[in-house]
Amino acid sequence: MTTPTLDRKIAVPLLVPSPEDYLIVSGLAGAARDAGALTNEAANTYLLGGAMGGGLPMGLGLALAQPERRVLCVVGDGDLTMSMGALSTVGVSQPGNLAILCVDNGHYGETGYQVGHTSMGVDLETIARGSGIQTTHTVLSEDDIAKAARALKESNGPVFVWLRVSTEEPPAYKRNFDAVERKNIFRRALLSDDELSL
Repeated sequence: MTTPTLDRKIAVPLLVPSPEDYLIVSGLAGAARDAGALTNEAANTYLLGGAMGGGLPMGLGLALAQPERRVLCVVGDGDLTMSMGALSTVGVSQPGNLAILCVDNGHYGETGYQVGHTSMGVDLETIARGSGIQTTHTVLSEDDIAKAARALKESNGPVFVWLRVSTEEPPAYKRNFDAVERKNIFRRALLSDDELSL
């Protein structure tokens, strides 16, 4: 198995050059730092914490509830393998507006940096395709980025991009952990004034 060499701090912004075009939900740990640094935790961004496995289910729910908006779910490999069944639900639901970016460093960064399943041969792109997600990409080098970035932005149907990265640290991003404040900011970004008054 090839050892990934891409630096997530460089690759994620190249894959998502216009983050303002999405509603963004992240998993926890490194993925939250990736998404937070990407947007500077703008109003269109909601970062999870302490909810391992919740990133993709939340992103799917948001995509189904907001079908006119493009939703980007940024998750880590540990977060995704904990909620693998969510990929099947995405495949069955086929939300046309859901883009999934799995940033995979092959380790469980949230729980002590143990070696993860993907370091031992688990192929997340194969699992995504087997779950019914027809547009999938594995990004191992800079040559793979442009095509995957277009798919994240333009695919008509759910898209899954598996970004294999080195063990370099995620961006040093200091996030706002006030969950109520962040929920209210995100809610205002996606609802109309009439909906907010309900």
